Amino acid sequence: MSDLLDIFTSAALYAAAIRLALPVFFAALGEVFAERSGLVNVGLEGMMLMAAFGGVLGSDLTGSPMMGLLLGLVFALVIAAVQAFVAVNLGGDQIVSGIALNITALGLTAYLSRAIWEGGNVPQVNGFPTLDPPILSDIPILGPILFEQSLFVYIAAVAVAVSWWALTRTAWGLRLRACGEDPRASDSLGIDVIRVRWQTMLICGALAGLGGAFLSLGSLFTFSDAMTGGRGFIALAVVIIASWSPVKAVWASLLFSLCEAFALRVQTSDIELPAELMLALPYVVTLIVYAVIVGRTAMPAALGRTYVRE
Repeated sequence: MSDLLDIFTSAALYAAAIRLALPVFFAALGEVFAERSGLVNVGLEGMMLMAAFGGVLGSDLTGSPMMGLLLGLVFALVIAAVQAFVAVNLGGDQIVSGIALNITALGLTAYLSRAIWEGGNVPQVNGFPTLDPPILSDIPILGPILFEQSLFVYIAAVAVAVSWWALTRTAWGLRLRACGEDPRASDSLGIDVIRVRWQTMLICGALAGLGGAFLSLGSLFTFSDAMTGGRGFIALAVVIIASWSPVKAVWASLLFSLCEAFALRVQTSDIELPAELMLALPYVVTLIVYAVIVGRTAMPAALGRTYVRE
């Protein structure tokens, strides 16, 4: 019991939870934009994986993590553009195209990592170091938790504020939400549904790319096959738990990551709990919360419905 108490009162637990939440949060935030416009983007996992791979490739080629981040975002945006073209322009099934892109990204990154680096031995690359701002990092308890973090944490804080403002306080956000509720009526009012949905899918790709790039450039500093570990699918559940709200997506992502951080701490402690149970804990908790929430939140009325302009 005392060991469990030590874990829950440790600042390291909550600092780790924030770091672990970042990939899920960025992907979920991007999905909020896509789904608010009526698109279901199941291809989050592929976008994150391509961004993680591109981040390592760019950093390895140039020695600059910033160039790696840019290349990772480009890779993610390419996947997003393919998804937008199939789902928006061709009117294809959004679920099927997303799954196809996930499978493609999984196979392509595995192949390229072996083709570029002999035997798939991907090297450690230059990444983004942990920031340690003076004064702020010295604040008791909160300092190590909130401020001894990667640059991506600060980007996430700005992203959630800008996203909330854009979706709820701008004319563009109003048009975007209208497309997700009734695209035909929106089109009749002069809103270019095709353009809005393309915009949201590209935003989704960029944000999911940030999540993938964090894994490779802000956390592990290398690339491994399927390193996203299903976080793109968790992000889909997070969006529903968060009721399609950017602010609520923060707390929903932290729920998953806190469970993951706790499981990791338990495995490195003297607490005797099955390792398999600890590995499954964050996913089980997320599914339980999802099962409780689903059906009690109002999703966009036209979510997942193909719209073809007449």
